[in-house]
Amino acid sequence: MSTSKNYAGISDEFAQLEKSKIILITVPYDGTSTWGKGADKGPEAFLEASENMELYDIETDSEVYKQGIHLTSPITVNSSPEAVVKEVHAITKDFIKRNKFVTLFGGEHSISIGSIRAFNECFDNLTVLQIDAHADLRESYEGSRYNHACAVYEANQTTNLVQVGIRSMDSIEKTLMDQDKTFFAHDMVNDEYWMDKVIDTMTDNVFITFDLDAFDPSIMPSTGTPEPGGLFWYETLEFLKQVFEDKNVVGFDIVELCPNKNDRSSDFLAAKLYYKMLSYKFAGQDIDQEYDNTYDIDYKANTNSKFEDDED
Repeated sequence: MSTSKNYAGISDEFAQLEKSKIILITVPYDGTSTWGKGADKGPEAFLEASENMELYDIETDSEVYKQGIHLTSPITVNSSPEAVVKEVHAITKDFIKRNKFVTLFGGEHSISIGSIRAFNECFDNLTVLQIDAHADLRESYEGSRYNHACAVYEANQTTNLVQVGIRSMDSIEKTLMDQDKTFFAHDMVNDEYWMDKVIDTMTDNVFITFDLDAFDPSIMPSTGTPEPGGLFWYETLEFLKQVFEDKNVVGFDIVELCPNKNDRSSDFLAAKLYYKMLSYKFAGQDIDQEYDNTYDIDYKANTNSKFEDDED
């Protein structure tokens, strides 16, 4: 695969760091996955698919790339799970402080420990909206707190965690989750009001972590651990659009694309999902309108200290 130096092949005019409202950080890491390997190849496949995607969004009648999307150098640290989380946290927080709308594309789900930590330190009363097939609530797995199976354990301790689409978990995770803020796939399919109920559990500031295995494998087979009974395209877009309209989405990450040479459609779905989420965020905003990213750096400076100590 070969990709250009800019996201989606956009011209330098819309890709310069100084002028871009949006930052895209890729994290090609797959150090702790335990079944289907290949998430480290996800960012490259996503970027290649993005170059072959139309940049006019019909639904929002917009071309969000003109807001400026800067693709950073990939985070390639892979010496340990702890080192990856530390690097993701530091780089993400740095770009938030530069008043950018920060997005990430993994890589396995453990990278979200770092991104969530950064957003939680910068935004007051943060909701983490996890869209996922798996609960990912283990305190540790295979001897590490920074395993993909622990992706939102810290978020569950330090933020308002809302889980959507869950359909696979260990029994120990049931004792850790908030049942009032967990929306299981088997319940959602019979509840026409599930989207409104999810929205009602959120605070104003929302960070979205989207594991692609939340989708049904009939439309997204290229993930490390596909689970039957997942979300479909238009219901997912309807939900995301409502979240972006009703809440202040401060950033998001997308993880767990495991590209398969026989299934390029999954790469393209991931590319379209990313662009759709940006389109919903900036719909109706003028190109020259300044992006207002209101944050409160170090609002919770000590909240995550016990987790940060584990990295040293």
